[in-house]
Amino acid sequence: MGFWLKYAKVMLAGLVGSMFSALANEGPAFIQGPNGKLSVAVQLPKRFDKTKDKCPMVIVMHGVMSNKNVPPMPRFARKLVRDGYAVLRFDFNAQGKSEGDVLKCTIRSEIDDASAVYDYVRSLPFVSSVVLFGHSQGGVVASMLAGELQAEGRAPEALVLMAPGAVLKDYALEGKFLGQECDPVNPPEYVQVGWYKFSREYILSAQTLPIYEESALYTGPVCLVHGELDEIVPVKYSDKYNEIYQNCEYTVIPREAHLFTIRPAVVDSAFLAFLRKLFK
Repeated sequence: MGFWLKYAKVMLAGLVGSMFSALANEGPAFIQGPNGKLSVAVQLPKRFDKTKDKCPMVIVMHGVMSNKNVPPMPRFARKLVRDGYAVLRFDFNAQGKSEGDVLKCTIRSEIDDASAVYDYVRSLPFVSSVVLFGHSQGGVVASMLAGELQAEGRAPEALVLMAPGAVLKDYALEGKFLGQECDPVNPPEYVQVGWYKFSREYILSAQTLPIYEESALYTGPVCLVHGELDEIVPVKYSDKYNEIYQNCEYTVIPREAHLFTIRPAVVDSAFLAFLRKLFK
């Protein structure tokens, strides 16, 4: 339980810190999503003029019990912006500053949110290409959305998955959520984990979620990064992702954990090197 307490403290510190953070936002504070308004933060490279310049934009998606301002999301964004990419971070529905009902929040509703953000980014005249970038549960959303978009003929130019949380399906099947348990066959209205509620709808829908099947539809370049010591999402779940992709650069970071705070320079260099080969 010590690790779960540490994880909760990191998330709570990030949530509190996000209340007071002043972020440079180069776009609207909100865009309309399918489940209400989505809070967004857009950052552009230094001296970038969006009226005449173009660059790739990276859509960064946070994990569960989190938001766009909780570590490691701000660090990922800073590194990307310094390397010349535009970045859009957003809060999924019912999280952070976005509208919505947490008891109606599911992986599918988050995929719908991300799809709306993707459409918005594609409409921006200064965006030359789009990268989906997801951490933990956000990685599952990013991977499944990339597969859906590929099937529709409008796939992103690249996909970056940071410890993608495919374990969530097994958590739902077992009825176990970060130290809390429930009957997976007949779950209650919600399972309370700290400040967050995993709804009955979330649990039941996650049990049949075709994570790898939909993700495998994406045929573009993939960067997959995982921490060797990850206790939230064991490495074997990324091993499976690596098997399903045709064009994947897979890096397991020794002595690194789920939140990528132990060896940040090594972690950041993995996805930045991948993107440089594609866009520089």
